[in-house]
Amino acid sequence: MKYTSVTVAEFIKRPNRFIAHVMVGNEEEIVHVRNTGRCREILREGAVVVLEAAKNKERKTKYSIIAGYKGDTLINIDSQIPNMVVYQGIIEGNIKEFHDITKLSRETVYGNSRFDLYFETKERKGFIEVKGVTLETEGIAMFPDAPTQRGCKHIYEMIKAVEEGYAGFIS
Repeated sequence: MKYTSVTVAEFIKRPNRFIAHVMVGNEEEIVHVRNTGRCREILREGAVVVLEAAKNKERKTKYSIIAGYKGDTLINIDSQIPNMVVYQGIIEGNIKEFHDITKLSRETVYGNSRFDLYFETKERKGFIEVKGVTLETEGIAMFPDAPTQRGCKHIYEMIKAVEEGYAGFIS
């Protein structure tokens, strides 16, 4: 995926998980945040953030935050992008661990979870759960940036799937 219309702004505040206030030039804008995680290490007052202009002109906000700088490091916070990158990488044969794929599906239900990807080859079938990383400490990227019951549920469901003979990957 390529972003088509990006703008740099200064982060002001995030009153809730869905919106933030930023300065675009000399104008304060309320923008959508494409990640409901805390992102506290990235979305700090004064931080430089990258916005994508909304394609839908009827939308309530003109922009969405897609990334932010932590020091000199640009960190993507668009939670849909990691899944798209892995999916596209498998389709294009760019992820060597996943070759000869005969079936690849998104958002597949297993047990009480919905995994990001389901795949089949002649030899195996399995699930992939993709996690975007928004927590960085001393050059090490980590997940999650906050306690997550849903994340734990996914891990336990993945363990169950592996015990039942599926291949399981969390990336």
